[in-house]
Amino acid sequence: MPKENLIIQIPAGPPIELVYVQGGIFMMGSDDPESSDWEKPAHQVKLSDFYIGRYPVTQEQWQAVTGKNPSRFQSKKRPAEQVSWNDVHKFLVRLNQEAGKNFRLPTEAEWEFAARGGIYSQGYTYAGSDRLKQVGWYDENGDDQTHEVSQLLANELGLHDMSGNVYEWCQDWFGSGYYEECQKHGVVENPQGPDRGTRRVLRGGSWFRHPVRCRSVGRLHGAPGIRYDGIGFRLVIPCQQVVK
Repeated sequence: MPKENLIIQIPAGPPIELVYVQGGIFMMGSDDPESSDWEKPAHQVKLSDFYIGRYPVTQEQWQAVTGKNPSRFQSKKRPAEQVSWNDVHKFLVRLNQEAGKNFRLPTEAEWEFAARGGIYSQGYTYAGSDRLKQVGWYDENGDDQTHEVSQLLANELGLHDMSGNVYEWCQDWFGSGYYEECQKHGVVENPQGPDRGTRRVLRGGSWFRHPVRCRSVGRLHGAPGIRYDGIGFRLVIPCQQVVK
């Protein structure tokens, strides 16, 4: 299995850099008192290897694929925002056609594992640090706007902006009791979330959120059609779909 990172060129746009994440078993969720009910209970998850974007998809990458830039805080290197889950899937169809790849959104489990640092996790509260100002833009330092990606420290895997800046869409439907169901089955392998729902999972916090919302275990959810200036996304490619 290839272990080097990937740099994939997209037509008429800047490349997409993806970081290799070796799979493993981890405790997903949290039993901490400050955690919301939908972040509990902690439960074991086993994941296969995958690649994930080093930072959220930027506005210049979005525009290269779609020809448009819907973001409020416009700047090439800032995250693409004001894009709905539905918008993202239209983007993915076009991107995969043009690049000849199989990009998708991360599952919620993949997102959290990567944010925690994967098998190299040091157990930080946020993605790469216990001090949010080192790794994320949030309500105290965000200056009421998004910021260019990769300006703050990376986490253990070399990933940027997984805490703060913009929330990130995940592939999964949101289910408030889903973690309880997972816990009943012991180690859950490559979970995909509930089979159905009305809202999709959001992860990571944003430029206007309190630190508790920017924790690696933090969860939120939104209707697939909503667009907001605090919501973006990053990309994943499963390792088995990468040809050496």
